[in-house]
Amino acid sequence: MARPRTFDEAKVLSAVVDAFWVRGYEGTSTRDLVRCTGLNQPSLYNAFGDKRCLYRRALTHYLECSVRERIRRLEGLPDAGTAITLFFTEVLDRSLNDPLHRGCLLVNSALEAHTDDADLRQAIAEEFETIRSFFESRLQVFSLQGDGVREIDAKQGAHHLLSLLLGVRVLARLNPDPACVTDAVDLALDSLGLTPLALATLTKSPCTESP
Repeated sequence: MARPRTFDEAKVLSAVVDAFWVRGYEGTSTRDLVRCTGLNQPSLYNAFGDKRCLYRRALTHYLECSVRERIRRLEGLPDAGTAITLFFTEVLDRSLNDPLHRGCLLVNSALEAHTDDADLRQAIAEEFETIRSFFESRLQVFSLQGDGVREIDAKQGAHHLLSLLLGVRVLARLNPDPACVTDAVDLALDSLGLTPLALATLTKSPCTESP
């Protein structure tokens, strides 16, 4: 009979997220993972599998407490256009105020993923599609609500917003002048008739991860 676990899985995964987020997959050693979790290597790998499996579990944990949580919360807002603006408001707030300039673990994973790791690349692509679909659905509803000042091609708009989001996340790792990214986001929002960043009220995520 297997021994019951004596550790908090969520806390361990959060520690693993932090390690991979700062150092990347290749830059994080088994010793780093042992140190940050407080578990020895056999316990760590018996619970989560090898390093690759642990990375996938950590990425899923990160996404549940960041992108997925944000989408679930913002989909419930009555104003679809404001939901998109708040999405970017939260992203910019966390990205530009992160002293470690880590960017986004999902985007970092996409940049680091090996071409021969088809499973990981597919998982990342599916997450990007979830974000794109959120943008498209909100733009469709926004158009129906009659708040837009111009006609919107929701699919094209969603592609534009996703591309903008990925660019913002990469720039955040370089510690840019905040105006560099906020101006780009505001220009995109304005082109779609959406609420500018300055008029959005930042909401507090209940999750502890900083996406």
